[in-house]
Order: sequence, then C-alpha cells, then structure tokens
Amino acid sequence: MGIKHSARKGLGRRRVRFAVVGQGYFAQAAVLPAFASAKNCELVALFSDDARKLKALRRRYGVEHALTYDQYDEFLASQAVDAVYIALPNNLHREYTVRAANAGVHVLCEKPMAVTEADCDAMIQACEANRVKLMIAYRLHFEATNLSAIDIVQSGKLGDPRLFSSVFSFQAREGNIRLDPDKGGGPLFDIGVYCINAARYLFRDEPTQVVALTASGADRRFRGVEEMAGAILRFPGERLAVFTVAFGAADEGFYEVVGTKGTLCVESAYEHSEPMSLQLTVGGKTKERTFKKRDQVAPELVHFGRCILEDRTPEPSGIEGLTDVRIVQAIYRSVREGRAVTLKAPAARVERPSRKHEMTRRAHGMPPLVSTEPPTRR
Repeated sequence: MGIKHSARKGLGRRRVRFAVVGQGYFAQAAVLPAFASAKNCELVALFSDDARKLKALRRRYGVEHALTYDQYDEFLASQAVDAVYIALPNNLHREYTVRAANAGVHVLCEKPMAVTEADCDAMIQACEANRVKLMIAYRLHFEATNLSAIDIVQSGKLGDPRLFSSVFSFQAREGNIRLDPDKGGGPLFDIGVYCINAARYLFRDEPTQVVALTASGADRRFRGVEEMAGAILRFPGERLAVFTVAFGAADEGFYEVVGTKGTLCVESAYEHSEPMSLQLTVGGKTKERTFKKRDQVAPELVHFGRCILEDRTPEPSGIEGLTDVRIVQAIYRSVREGRAVTLKAPAARVERPSRKHEMTRRAHGMPPLVSTEPPTRR
C-alpha cells in the first residue's frame, strides 16, 4: 500500500488527523463538508468499498488517502491518522471501534452507539484499555436551540416539568439500510434515540421504567423492521416522557415539555439541515424564537479535537451512548413481553449537555451526492 509512517504521539497543538469510515448519505451530506469549519481537525483519509465514491470525494475534498475496508488495520497501524469518524451501519460500530482502539486511534462514532449493551461495553473497554478517546456523535449537545430549551426548563419558567412528548417521523426510502434488520435498522435505533436523549437531557435524569408498542401496516418496506414504535418512559419524580417514531409517516419532528406553569415546544427539533424554532407559553402569553440553519457536525469535530489535544474526556461519552442503547433494548423487551420493564440504574453518571457546550458554525450547502441518496422519499 505504501503508506508513510508518521508519529502519532506527542500531538502538541497541531490539528487532529481524521479518517472518515463509511461514505453514505450522512457522511457525504454533513460530515465531510464539516471539516472546512473545524480548524483543529484535518480530513486525511476516506474509507469505502465504492471506487466511484472514493475517486470523486477524494478529488472534491483534497484528501490524501482513499482506501478500502480491507486496508483499515494496516492504515491505522501506519500512524498516518489520529482519529476515525465512524459513519457505518449500526451493526458495524463495535467492530470498527475496537479495531481502531487496538491501533491506538481515537474514535468518534455515530449514534446509536451500537445495537446491544454488550457491544457498547466492548467499545468502552477497548478504548479505555488502549487509552484512546471515545465520543458518540450527539450533535444536538452542541446546538443552540436544544441548549436554550434546557436552560428554559432548568430556569423554572415552566414550573415543575411534568411531561415530555415527541413525534419524529418520515417516509423511509425502500432499500435504505434503515430498513435492514441485519444492519441494526428500525425507527427506534435510527430516530428513537433522539427522543430518548432529549427527554433525558431536558429532565436531567434517567428513566426507571418503560412500556412500549410497535405497529406496522401492509407496506412491504416493513417486512423486516417495525413501521413505528411508541413508548412511555417513567422518570423519577413521577414524570412521564411519551414519544412515537415512524418510518411510514409524513415528515415531523418536534418535542414539547409541559410544566405546572407553562409549555415549551421545539419544532424541527432533531434536524441537521433546517432552521429550528422554540415557543415558550407561560400565563397565556407565547414568545417564539427562530434559530438559523447551522453546521451541526463541525462543533462535534472541534470538541473532539480539543479533547484529544488537551487530554479531556469527551461529552457525549461512551456512557451516554450505552445509556440510550440500554433504554432501546428495554423498549424492545417491553414490546416482546407485553409489559412494563424496569430499568437498572445507570452504570455510571453521565455528564449532561449544557450551555458551555454551545458552538456555532455557519451552515454549508448540500454537496452533490455520489452513489448514495437521502434516506427519505418525498
């Protein structure tokens, strides 16, 4: 392969060299363009088994290395890269994280972290054993609208927050990997983690019990995964979070927090490429604020780069990813057994997102896609 070896240790203050592993829709639409706004990071390598993707994307972004997956271990061992951004199907997250960790390479992994608790535990243990950083790509932990919502809920303006409710849905394109059960597909793993994570960071707590149902119509797209799932999560203080996610309904994505004195609603709450809005209603009066479209991936890269260069623990960490996966698994167990499921206390305390994490980077346009398509059908 002729890869040049270059020292990885002793990073000093230089930029963190990244490889992006997987060149599907989100990688092309959001991850690769974000490096232009992440000044402490440098995109140096791409991995894909699609030669057309590698050729076009390498030329577009001026990337030094364009590699296939069977070159992964050799390339990481060459010390030509400091970190990987894993944008592969969910079922591959554990394998590629552990292989990177064993090579001494830091890992920024897309959510959901994995498809089982055991996979998440293995990822955490491999990164700890090899003394590399592990971060899960919860981009909304750095986003102004959601951080403003957290501030409002914590301020007491709503009174005691009692209820969280959310809907997140779109029409999934037939043949998309999100509809493949063998690749960790289904709306709970793909978009349910957004609702679960939002309820957790708004309530600043962990659920103790879940009860859930799934449903599917006759559409052939849903032969392998459920069309929709709905769940109720009980939180300490007798609070409830209710959400429904669906792959067979019109585009929607909002959440609402209802307190004893008022309500807070965030529209387009989980979008990565649209403006968002926030409405606060207290005493019959409503105030609305709109947030412009921003680059949500660049702040993740900047934060992870700082953690590597300054030897800091990333937030969101592997524990954050594990916590959501544990809840998803409990939801599926509730569906299978037809009963409420009690959740174990988290293995470790997670750091909650807060205003100190906020970062703003200007939005970029949608780049031309190469041999991929959006997950939604219009």
